[in-house]
Amino acid sequence: MDPQLKQTITKYALQNAVKYKGKADPGAVIGKVFAEMPELKEKAQELSKEVAKIAKEINGLSLEKQEKKLQELAPELLEKRERTEEKDIFEFLGIREGQKVVTAFPPEPSKYPHIGHAKAIIVNYELAKRHNGIFVLRFEDTNPELAEEEFYDIHVDDYQWLGIKPDKVDYASDHMEEFYEYAEKIINQHHAYICSCSQETIKENRKNGAECQCRYNQSKYNIEKWHEMSKAKAGKYVLRLKGHMQSPNTALRDPVIFRIIDDSHPRQKRKYRVWPTYDFENAIMDGIEGVTHRLRSKEFELRNELQRLIQTMAGFRETKIYEFARFNLEGVESSGRIIREKLKKKQLIGWDDPSLTTIVALRRRGFLPEAIKEFVLSTGLTKTEAVLTWDDLIAHNRRHLDAKCNRYFFVENPKEIKIENAPEKICELKLHPEHPDRGMRKFKTKDKFYVAENDLKDFKEGKLVRLMDCLNFTKKKNKFIFDSADYEKYKKSGDKIIHWLPVQKDLVRVGVLMPNKEVKKGLAEPMVKNLKVRDIIQFTRFGFCKLDKKDKYKLMFWYTHG
Repeated sequence: MDPQLKQTITKYALQNAVKYKGKADPGAVIGKVFAEMPELKEKAQELSKEVAKIAKEINGLSLEKQEKKLQELAPELLEKRERTEEKDIFEFLGIREGQKVVTAFPPEPSKYPHIGHAKAIIVNYELAKRHNGIFVLRFEDTNPELAEEEFYDIHVDDYQWLGIKPDKVDYASDHMEEFYEYAEKIINQHHAYICSCSQETIKENRKNGAECQCRYNQSKYNIEKWHEMSKAKAGKYVLRLKGHMQSPNTALRDPVIFRIIDDSHPRQKRKYRVWPTYDFENAIMDGIEGVTHRLRSKEFELRNELQRLIQTMAGFRETKIYEFARFNLEGVESSGRIIREKLKKKQLIGWDDPSLTTIVALRRRGFLPEAIKEFVLSTGLTKTEAVLTWDDLIAHNRRHLDAKCNRYFFVENPKEIKIENAPEKICELKLHPEHPDRGMRKFKTKDKFYVAENDLKDFKEGKLVRLMDCLNFTKKKNKFIFDSADYEKYKKSGDKIIHWLPVQKDLVRVGVLMPNKEVKKGLAEPMVKNLKVRDIIQFTRFGFCKLDKKDKYKLMFWYTHG
């Protein structure tokens, strides 16, 4: 191996091992190597073997020795780790000990939450909990055209699964009378006016920074028309805030803060027709709930100045808001509109399609809430945009699953082989290599075995192959001959170790749904019959999988990741 490549692998394996209590994760190490040397992606399969080999060597060292080697090889990585561990990601907010902290996360009940929502809710929840504060889950449901009844429960259920326990669950639509009171207050203070211009005129004037004549209506007129809005035809009037029509921030150019909507609301039905826009509702609700701090993604940055202006006009103390950069997983769609279009075209199997990062999809695939929490917190609160890969999320999840999941054999596209002269024997394999207390699996074997089609194609003439924890054999022309070599001899001259199944009647038919919607089929060992739906296991040399459906004849798993 190229010395420079070996050094690169070694330094990242040491860094990963030191960071995670002495155990380097080959998958995470490969991701670091690719980031530094992207040209190696074409040799991913070959590289993964070398990384696994080096990681194994490093994992055999004590944590003290790992730290010493990292200090010698790449001290900057060790220093970076120490700084990261010591730093509080909320330190920049300057919150004093004992200071009152109230945070909120306000989803709109119009689509399934995804990993971006997970980050926003987790950081706000963590901020409140670290300061013995209050966390509010608020549904921003003041647009009857978008709010749908099913999504309230979906959001609550997903956030509970993530470990979020709100101190209060609130609904903006329950505060309509208060919105009206604050609207009248700012009208009487000459901060808002009724506009009867068309949508096109309003849009054009805002674009050009031109003031509308309606801006100069008297407060008495504005109050009269405000009271008429609830009975007026949709589109006849809107209530606009007096902002700054020449502001470079177009959000401040006399925005609409109330409009007429005739759609039935999932909670309020047809009780109200005059509904606040997002900016007014958001600013007022922060004030009503006493929200002191809020962390949200940068897409709302232009709204910040407007919402703080509304709070000031209404007489509330301003909420301190910090916007952080959105992150996206490379190649993953998160737009609700595009997902809906793909669902209509049957390009996705649902909001829980394995290619998506909706919370329901991640749950169904086998991602753990603690791994998602670690992942989103590790991305920090920087304003710099970042595109991450599945590997970044998988590295966190794999670390948790590796310790929890029992191992089983699944042979994809099984092909039967006969190993001549193979002795009858009983093989015992651990359910988990590091937890012998979990028990063993027993296989009675003779001379007939199932192996994966891909393994069969790779058998090389005269090379020693080992059936994992069972026996060795050699391919000679079209035959497979038992070899009595022990494991130590195999390690010196063997070609590969493969998983297998004995040919017997009680094997289980299994399908595994992959992220690309391909279903991989094969046979699994009898013990998988004892699994329960939603159990996550590891199929040896295949990957982590979650049992999704179970019937008398077949088990259907979803592929989590390798």
